[in-house]
Amino acid sequence: MEVRHIALVILLILFSCKENISDYTNIPDKKVPKVIDYNFDVRPILSDKCFNCHGPDANKRAADLRLDTEEGAYKTLKDNKNKHVIISGKPDKSEVMFRITTKDTSKVMPPKETNLKLSEYEKKVIKKWIEQGARYQKHWAFVTPTKPKLPEVKNDEWVINEIDYFILNKIENIGLQPNLKAKKERLLKRVAFDLIGLPPSIELQNEFLNDTSVNAYENVVDKLLASKHYGEKMANHWLDVARYADSHGYQDDGARTMWPWRDWVIHAFNENYPYDKFVTWQLAGDLLPQKNMEAILATGFNRNHKITQEGGVIDEEYRIEYVTDRTNTFGKAFLGLTFECAKCHDHKYDPISQKDYFKTFAFFDKVPEKGLVGTIGNFADPPYITINDTLIKEKLSFINKKSTHDVRVMVMEDSVGIRTTHVLERGAYDGKGEIVEFDTPKAILEFDKNKFESNRLGLAKWLLNKQNPLASRVYVNRVWQDIFGIGIVNTPGDFGMQGDLPSHFELLNWLAIDFQENDWNIKRLLKQIVTSATYTQSTIVNSKKLEVDPENIYLSRMHRTRLNAEMIRDHVLASSSLLNDEIGGPSVRPYQPDNLWAAASSRRGLLAQYIQDHGDKLYRRGIYTFIKRTVLPPVQTTFDAATRDQCEVKRHSTSTPLQALIMLNGPTVLESSRVLSEKLNEEDSSLEQKIEKAFQLIVCRNIKPEEKDILLKYYEDQRGVFTANPENASSFIDVGEYPISKNRDDIKVASLMQIIHTMYNMEETIMKS
Repeated sequence: MEVRHIALVILLILFSCKENISDYTNIPDKKVPKVIDYNFDVRPILSDKCFNCHGPDANKRAADLRLDTEEGAYKTLKDNKNKHVIISGKPDKSEVMFRITTKDTSKVMPPKETNLKLSEYEKKVIKKWIEQGARYQKHWAFVTPTKPKLPEVKNDEWVINEIDYFILNKIENIGLQPNLKAKKERLLKRVAFDLIGLPPSIELQNEFLNDTSVNAYENVVDKLLASKHYGEKMANHWLDVARYADSHGYQDDGARTMWPWRDWVIHAFNENYPYDKFVTWQLAGDLLPQKNMEAILATGFNRNHKITQEGGVIDEEYRIEYVTDRTNTFGKAFLGLTFECAKCHDHKYDPISQKDYFKTFAFFDKVPEKGLVGTIGNFADPPYITINDTLIKEKLSFINKKSTHDVRVMVMEDSVGIRTTHVLERGAYDGKGEIVEFDTPKAILEFDKNKFESNRLGLAKWLLNKQNPLASRVYVNRVWQDIFGIGIVNTPGDFGMQGDLPSHFELLNWLAIDFQENDWNIKRLLKQIVTSATYTQSTIVNSKKLEVDPENIYLSRMHRTRLNAEMIRDHVLASSSLLNDEIGGPSVRPYQPDNLWAAASSRRGLLAQYIQDHGDKLYRRGIYTFIKRTVLPPVQTTFDAATRDQCEVKRHSTSTPLQALIMLNGPTVLESSRVLSEKLNEEDSSLEQKIEKAFQLIVCRNIKPEEKDILLKYYEDQRGVFTANPENASSFIDVGEYPISKNRDDIKVASLMQIIHTMYNMEETIMKS
């Protein structure tokens, strides 16, 4: 039975994915550009091959030679004053050309022992750059963006909004054409998961399919953006950024209570707080001129890091770890930079010195906290706020607290004069060096102390200042990544010199400035993207597109992307009618393998054993699943969820046999299949109608005749098997805690359950596009 089941899934995939796909072919050799751009052509070569020894890090710099600055590159050699590293316009007299082309292994650069080597293309680029004057430019990400003009396109009838001009211009330049618009059913499924993380209901599907008005799609987008589930979808990604979890981490990994902060994040997105307010409250809500309990709660963002409870640790060592985490998170989450590389020494590639790092560190170093939480049972380490029923009724009505017990949530608080901040030699907690004051890397934007307060509120204002070149770019890039699966900058946590170059530089700048000009309105940004012609394209691919743009960087088609771990769970629950769609509240513990916690972590405290929840709690959305850092939920881990040990701005996407095993054998999938089968069998409808409805609920489109024929035949086959072995039918449907329907026919339920289970295991089911 299992072999037939898998074969059927494969057959359905073939019917549902009729796309023209050919083998990838080799991309032709790159041609050297007519005009060399330092930022986009030269700097990536120097950064990859040269800056490790000849870059910003003074401690590791060889031969006192810098190639990351014009001044350094134009110098004479340290050991030969008659030779210059680079002579503008004269590659034959520039020592750098000799060193990268020589066959003498004792003089060639990069040195042989580094295992680095320049390609012929890279050598030609550097030569032509020198011929054209060897002009240096500030790294693109550190230059304040200006709003570019919309580029010209040939096929302007395809364009819907400004985004499309930038995309189509690139598509046309590489000799491709954009795809036609996706079919309404597929488009609705795509946008529903992108905006609320749930499948469209049958009612919404039918309403949209029957709406022939010009504004039909825009109306659906507006409806989804207004949904209470929009905030949950947006919060899910933010929890990765904020490294949210329900335990402290480290070996003992005791329980912590931060879910009211998660309720605030959902609330903030649903209320469409502007991004500048959303960020300011999380960084410095406790420092606002007028005390605001909601803003203070928002600062829990800074306390989501791991905290130790292990006896024998050095208190100051771990306190420094917490401040380090907050500093690194600030750098990655809001600036898209690898700040952590500058803790122990000057950054090897970006203009962030170790002193810069600890000047930024100082903003987060004034919290009256300990390095060691007192006992295993403590849910919150000071400073914290106590949330009671009165506070919820008067000021925090969005918090879903059912228990009568008060809840403590860790927040931020600064104490004047509590400590001075030092540069820590080699990053060691006890290696106190020079005292530093509040400041930020000047290469990004000078921290004007006449304009910005010397505290976290001033830091937030510096970050969100219109002249800051990074904050807006970094956020619109992550939103783009969440929608398309790949960012305009494909290294969302590294906008520095080692990061990927933007695929659409002018579009990134246009979006960043437009976002600021429109009051950092997140819902407006999302609507712009999902109503563009770029987004609404079909996913169909042909051999030419694969040859010219195999990774679809230029978006001549829509990406096919799998639902993330939480969405897969939510889809299964929602389509089977099991989903408990309550918003907010404490985390829940759904089905999990027995003894997993006990076998993998410390056996002390409240989290020594996994105690599964029951009733409606079993059917809550994935965002509410309890996250124990040392033993992550196995289903979410298998489907590439973040570890929550540190700030994560991009999830990887893998394909493993374990994922297929979960979809085939996971109790949530099996229980949902059983419950949906029971409900459909209770309806007064034909077998064909039941299959049609199940398919529309699960795959989110109308079933094709050939697909229905396969499933009808499979149903009859399974009904015969179960009729011959009724005990197998009873055993098969004995899954899950949801109450069984009264007077059910086990053979009919089991037979239809197999059909539904097959639908859940179709690849198309768990694909967003």
